[in-house]
Amino acid sequence: MENWFTASPDSLFVIIISAIGVYLAVIFLTQLAGKRSFTKMSSFDFAMTISIGAMIATTVLSPSVSFLQGVTGLTAIFLLEIFSNFLRKRFKIYRKTVDNQPMYLMKDSKVLWENMQSARITEGDLRAVLRRNNVHNISQVKAVIFENTGDISVIRDLNSKEVPDDWIFEDVK
Repeated sequence: MENWFTASPDSLFVIIISAIGVYLAVIFLTQLAGKRSFTKMSSFDFAMTISIGAMIATTVLSPSVSFLQGVTGLTAIFLLEIFSNFLRKRFKIYRKTVDNQPMYLMKDSKVLWENMQSARITEGDLRAVLRRNNVHNISQVKAVIFENTGDISVIRDLNSKEVPDDWIFEDVK
């Protein structure tokens, strides 16, 4: 416990240099892999974000992991992301395996209780989302969709003459 507030100048210098190096490596690798590397679109993306954070912390703070080892690990994770994106674009079965599928929580003002239960969304959660989206009456709701990111989208039906494009709902279950 007495070592909590002590550090040698050399160890602090190594931490600062490692932090700068890892920071630059992450910027470079993100440019190489694309901004999608840090989105929350799929479980693979989520795992990648967590892995990168853990590797950065370990590389910067752990004396047992060298800078070269840390950057190699980060590079491997980013290469996995690039390869996964390649597979997602080419193979529908892979995309379905790693991507979360959006689902209706409400459709045409009707609450879909089975989907609510599957998504682990409570009735109170749904009401809060509707209030945040300025829904005054349940009849205003065309659809509420639990997105693959974990966000909830509300499509309002304020003008029943205007029909939303089917393309918007194409991958929603």
